Amino acid sequence: MKPIREQIKNKPWLGWAMFLITIVVVFLLGLLASSVIERRAEAVFAYTPKVKHAPTEPRNEVWGQNFPKQYQSYMNTKDTVFASKYNGAAMIDMLEVDPRLVVLWAGYGFAKDYNQGRGHMYAVEDIQVSLRTGGPTEEKRSPMPNTCWTCKSPDVPRLMKEMGPAEFYKGKWDEKGHEVMNNIGCADCHDSETMNLKITRPALVEAFERMGKDIDEASHQEMRSLVCAQCHVEYYFNKKSNPGSPYLTFPWDKGMSVEAMEEYYDEIGFADWTHKLSKAPMLKAQHPGYEVYLTGVHAKRGVSCADCHMPYKSEGGQKFTDHHIQSPLNNVANSCQVCHREETASLIEDVYERQDRIIENRDKLEELIVRMHVEAKFAWDNGATEEQMKDILTDIRHAQWRWDYAAASHGGSFHSPVETSRVISTGIVVAQEGRLKLSRLLASMGHNKEIPYPDITTKAKAQAFIGLPVEKLQEEKNEFLKTIVPKWEAEKDKREATYETSLN
Repeated sequence: MKPIREQIKNKPWLGWAMFLITIVVVFLLGLLASSVIERRAEAVFAYTPKVKHAPTEPRNEVWGQNFPKQYQSYMNTKDTVFASKYNGAAMIDMLEVDPRLVVLWAGYGFAKDYNQGRGHMYAVEDIQVSLRTGGPTEEKRSPMPNTCWTCKSPDVPRLMKEMGPAEFYKGKWDEKGHEVMNNIGCADCHDSETMNLKITRPALVEAFERMGKDIDEASHQEMRSLVCAQCHVEYYFNKKSNPGSPYLTFPWDKGMSVEAMEEYYDEIGFADWTHKLSKAPMLKAQHPGYEVYLTGVHAKRGVSCADCHMPYKSEGGQKFTDHHIQSPLNNVANSCQVCHREETASLIEDVYERQDRIIENRDKLEELIVRMHVEAKFAWDNGATEEQMKDILTDIRHAQWRWDYAAASHGGSFHSPVETSRVISTGIVVAQEGRLKLSRLLASMGHNKEIPYPDITTKAKAQAFIGLPVEKLQEEKNEFLKTIVPKWEAEKDKREATYETSLN
């Protein structure tokens, strides 16, 4: 074999090739060295705490002293300017946007007041100002149980550790309001010593156990969705398992599909409320985002909730999770374009196209259900019997459960458009079958004409139609905000002085 020099002399291109290969190798080694240095810097940053605090420390600003970059990004959650085509971060009066919701929820708190949430930073404040939480006096006590606080604050893990979950769930919503004052944050999802992701609400762990699963076996990537699934799920308040305490429970024992949870609820005879017009035993879907997400293509490809809603970012040579939890549509570059190479406008257009088509069908189902409630009331008013109405009420219950499941799984039309469309289509079928039964019943009672449809074109008209004294409710809420909330704030100031927090 000829010497290398002679080969290069005879073939000059070989020397250039070796030169370029050397440059590439040196470049890759440089990247590797940079990555190692970056990871070491991250490790030093992550495990050199400036402040020692209790494991259940609820104040995000205290955690922020150890993790300033994450905390600074979290503080951006205050911004509520962003608005997409549907919803966003701003507070929106959904009953004004869609007055038919008032009729769907007649007899339930959501008919009084339902606003688009402004995000984690405002969870405590938004529930305080809602008309659903009732009045401030003993005679006007809130109908909501204390369980409603469960997902609103890192004060909840602290209280659950102090008194146990069952004891925490007891009582009315306003009884522990003075203890729940810090915004959703660090202690809701992280272990205070290792900063590993942590499940802090027992309902999720208990649901896994009943399904024969061990949540401790979940991978880190799975935990990047499971910490969200503590709250962004369907749940109900089980009053039978723990008398005197509405115990927070996930209805996953038969499965996590809309049909499996419906079967579960039907079997135990559970209803969130009885509809004021139709007298149907109703189900109120909470926000089954996790269940719907699991049926979508992103979940099947191993993409977690945090990958899109809390993508990684780099600052000062450090890579960390962006804690500005928000719609990916407000951060397409870091959320979507990490995987998708299309232009921003094209990606957003794809999302809106899916939402438009699904919401079109969802609105049709919504209209059918409103008519069912109105027609059922007409049947009752004209002498229908419970036996005659039994199957019709079940259809109303099942149709609205499917509508609400699709509507309350915020982002479902993008997370899993195929499953969301399927759920809505089955709801339309159930609603149409129920209306046929109503038509036959009314015909047998001598009523063959179309039932008058009420004027519910505005929120005020819809609330008047169902007999809701909104002005009185607002007066009670104003009294509550003037008297009770300031007392809670004063209690918070006193309590902060007792927190076990010390500097090194």
